[in-house]
Amino acid sequence: MRSIVDNKTIMTGLAALAISMLSTASFAQDKVELIYSDTVAESDIRSELLRTEFGGCLGDGFDFKPYFGATLFKQGTELTAMQRGNLDMAGLAIYDFQNQVPATGILGAAYLYRDYDHLRAVTHSDVLNELWGEVESATGVKVLANPYIGTRHVNLRGDKKIMTPEDMAGVKLRMPGGEGWQFVGEALGANPTPMAFTEVYTGLQTGAIDGQDNPLPADKSMKFYEVTDQIVLTGHLIANNQFSISMSKWDSMNAEQQGKVQECAFNFEAALDKETLAQEAVLVDFFKGEGLDVYEPNKTAFRDHVLDMYVNSDFSKDWPAGLLDKINAL
Repeated sequence: MRSIVDNKTIMTGLAALAISMLSTASFAQDKVELIYSDTVAESDIRSELLRTEFGGCLGDGFDFKPYFGATLFKQGTELTAMQRGNLDMAGLAIYDFQNQVPATGILGAAYLYRDYDHLRAVTHSDVLNELWGEVESATGVKVLANPYIGTRHVNLRGDKKIMTPEDMAGVKLRMPGGEGWQFVGEALGANPTPMAFTEVYTGLQTGAIDGQDNPLPADKSMKFYEVTDQIVLTGHLIANNQFSISMSKWDSMNAEQQGKVQECAFNFEAALDKETLAQEAVLVDFFKGEGLDVYEPNKTAFRDHVLDMYVNSDFSKDWPAGLLDKINAL
């Protein structure tokens, strides 16, 4: 009789254990996995804030897996990876969309935004809703937020003073790959040279390129100041990434999960905006302390030259009718 009781006890315990294991497995399966790829280094403040302000915000219902330093996908290939189902999320540049949605080219135009406040007035309004809808339909990617990553300036080797676009003639200026990015370099008056972000330091060190353009926080985190001599405060792009998710992943989530992802995307945007602005406020003095010549050129000359280049290019032909006026009015 004792053995029967013991067997029953054992069987009951095993059944309970099996149910517990099944419940645990079911809970794990219910978690939403989000695989994210970025080109910035893991030590960059953007990476840190992504983990804490986005990943940490998501909670236990999600399994957020970020990859940094272009270790998962190279810069410029993330959109295709998302469309093929190999990647869930990425911090894309507006130029990544341009081939498939030419109308997005307007958002990559240099000197489109007057300053950070103008950027936020536009992205937090409804004037871009139709354009983002077109992006979703054409690319299968949803833009969740537009975190500010800093204002882009020109960072050069040598001591040649750059005051106008004419002074940029012959300068081998690294720009990311892609027609939109290359056009920005050309409009600035330089000889644009495509190069991966992770190769820029070596390119500057060896003289393969004469300079690069990036926001001041990126110049610091990537230590470009170690291999350059000056920063020309052209302020040509109020840079923001398109913090994006594939529509296939988005549609696989329920409304509550979607709401959480959107909430955390805005949380990340706000945190990165605050940090970027704080860094920009002190970095000019930092670079001067490192021995770099930091100065402002004739911005009117740069702005007029760049905008004239856009007006007379094929890019502006794709801009949605009336959108530029709506942006300028905000």
